[in-house]
Amino acid sequence: MSQEATIIAVDDSDYMRNGDFPPSRLQAQNDAVSLICQSKRQRNPENTLGLISLANREVLCTLTNDSSKIYNRLHTVEPKGTISFCTSIRIAHLALRHRQLRHQKMRIVCFVGSPIMDDDKAMTDLAKHLKKEKVTVDIINFGENEANQQKLTDFIDTLNGKAGGTSHLVSVPPGAVLHDSLVTSPIVAGEFGGTLTNTGLGLGFGLDPNEDPDLLYALRVSMEDQRMRQEQEANAGATTGPNLATALPGTCPLTIYFVSSMLTLTWLS
Repeated sequence: MSQEATIIAVDDSDYMRNGDFPPSRLQAQNDAVSLICQSKRQRNPENTLGLISLANREVLCTLTNDSSKIYNRLHTVEPKGTISFCTSIRIAHLALRHRQLRHQKMRIVCFVGSPIMDDDKAMTDLAKHLKKEKVTVDIINFGENEANQQKLTDFIDTLNGKAGGTSHLVSVPPGAVLHDSLVTSPIVAGEFGGTLTNTGLGLGFGLDPNEDPDLLYALRVSMEDQRMRQEQEANAGATTGPNLATALPGTCPLTIYFVSSMLTLTWLS
């Protein structure tokens, strides 16, 4: 399998405070970024990942094969300002050009949850440049679908060209569970020819993601926190029991308590 260097661009604008993707666009995006990281690492352990922000136009994490660095920086992101799509994508491309392993293919995965203010010509010119540089771009459009759909469709069509390509646009309607929508999308499932294993958390818990998205989100966050702790302990050389070290998402024992309408999650050791 070919190796990839992937920069994930996250939307950190004020629009990410909206709650149409529960509990907020920002938190739903964080959950989806974790899925992207997991899929890339399962695809090839030698794949590297980086993180940038669209509003602050900041490189949050340079390319690394340590997913915990991505998660740690991701949770420091706070919504503020407006995005600059073209400028941020150029920064992502620059970061990819500085990858240490030159044989890695270059890919950008961009989350867009606020209106794109760049004009059509600027986006077309950027798409042509990225195509020339052999950069693949996957875009997750959510929250502002009507405002962005045509611009992003034209952008991806220009990237892929008449012969077709491997860049994708996935538009997720408000109210849907962002994570679950990506599990079966070409961005994740398309790479594997089927659904990525151990990421369908709704099915893993026997829950319908459309009926109780808040509960599913809480379960995912709890499992992600547990997985991050395991990674940090492993990186620090900590000794863990065999059951904990090999536990997979959706298979860890979990106790759920409801107290005064608040959800409490307790992992069993």
